[in-house]
Amino acid sequence: MKTLAKVCIALLPFTVVAQQPTSAEKIQDALQQKEALTKNSTVKNISFKSIGPTVMSGRVVDIDVNPNDPTEFYVGYASGGVWHTNNNGTTFTPILDNSPTQNVGDIAVDWKNGTIWVGTGENNSSRSSYAGIGILKSTDKGKTWANVGLPDSHHIGRILINPKNPDEVIVGSIGHLYSSNNERGVFKTSDGGKTWTKTLFIDENTGIIDIQPVPNNFNILYAAAWERERKAWNFDGDGKNSAIYKSTDAGNTWTKISDNNGFPNGDGVGRIGLAVYDENTVYAFHDSQFRRKKDNFCR
Repeated sequence: MKTLAKVCIALLPFTVVAQQPTSAEKIQDALQQKEALTKNSTVKNISFKSIGPTVMSGRVVDIDVNPNDPTEFYVGYASGGVWHTNNNGTTFTPILDNSPTQNVGDIAVDWKNGTIWVGTGENNSSRSSYAGIGILKSTDKGKTWANVGLPDSHHIGRILINPKNPDEVIVGSIGHLYSSNNERGVFKTSDGGKTWTKTLFIDENTGIIDIQPVPNNFNILYAAAWERERKAWNFDGDGKNSAIYKSTDAGNTWTKISDNNGFPNGDGVGRIGLAVYDENTVYAFHDSQFRRKKDNFCR
């Protein structure tokens, strides 16, 4: 009878060195250097054409459809920019190529005037989810872009435009992926992005992954908070601060509504997605982590 030898693997001690996140100021300086190099490049007037691969851009993070013409829509890709079609997807045109980043978390379109808002930085939390540089805005259907703030947010969960006031915009930021930071939570602008007010902040490790309004009543909003921590060797995508909040004044103030009412509470609460039917009916898609066995395997 054959016997199987028991193999033991000794884990050598190692030291983890905490890395400081790159500041928003350094990122802006790098973008300015890139712009200067592009203007002075000896090949700046040579046009390039993509010859493959034919399938590119990776994960789709959002689609925004023209409510009056469903054959026209915009598609946001995790690290492939924003694409526009007006022939039901037969052909697509990239519209974010002339911006400083191609990393997208969410898009929102004011179809009445053609204004496009892009929250940069993918809203998933994979090792390949690259950080963004804040909120980009275009008033000419993507020909030009302006950065209108929140440069240290890194990853944007959701953007909502008040249908009755296009200058009033609500943004949910989930913040840094690999480190703690304060530019996360719910932010609101009432002047088209000139100034921002942080109206909901839980802590430096908990951001906002989703915000949804009540149909035909933008005053009532629901927001999903997500506590997460990514390391190179592990991902902890749940925590006691993951919860649902409600606003009755268009995002100016918020109240936590998911305590002691049947919704899961505690360290096992993972990512939450929201869908709102009316003022009294809300659906929450919950990534429950309570049954997950704690192990030492990387994920």
